[in-house]
Amino acid sequence: MARHLYSCPMRWSDMDAFGHVNNVVFIRYLEEARIDFMFRLAPGTDSPSFSGGSVVARHEIDYKLPLVHRHEPVDVELWVTKIGAAALTIAYEIKDEDQVYVRASTIIVPYDLKAGRPRRITAEEKSFLLAYLDDAEALAA
Repeated sequence: MARHLYSCPMRWSDMDAFGHVNNVVFIRYLEEARIDFMFRLAPGTDSPSFSGGSVVARHEIDYKLPLVHRHEPVDVELWVTKIGAAALTIAYEIKDEDQVYVRASTIIVPYDLKAGRPRRITAEEKSFLLAYLDDAEALAA
C-alpha cells in the first residue's frame, strides 16, 4: 500500500491566541493534502476523474499534540481505508518524523456538479485509489 505525503506550509495566521495551530486550521491542512492527492490521478491529461467535484460527508479528527508555528512545513500523510460504490474514506496523520499532532479521517462523496447530485466512483478512480488502500484497516471496517 502506498501513502501520499504532502508537505504543508505553515502560515503565521494559522496560530491562535495560545500560540499554536488553531483547531480549524488543521481541517484546512487536511483539505490541501486531499486535493493534492486527488488531482494526481491523471496530471496533464484530459481525464475527468475527480475533476467534476466531490463533497465532504464527514470529518473525524483527534488532536494529539499542539503544533506551534515554525518555518518548516508539516507533513500530512494520507491513505485510503474504504472504497464504496459512491464514497471513499481517507485517513490522515499530520506529523513530523517523531510525533503525530493529528489523526483524522474524511468520508468523500464524488459529486456531479452539472447534475447537482452525488455520483458513483469510476473504474479509473477506483484503480487509482486501490494503490493507497490499507487492506488491514479496510478489513477491520
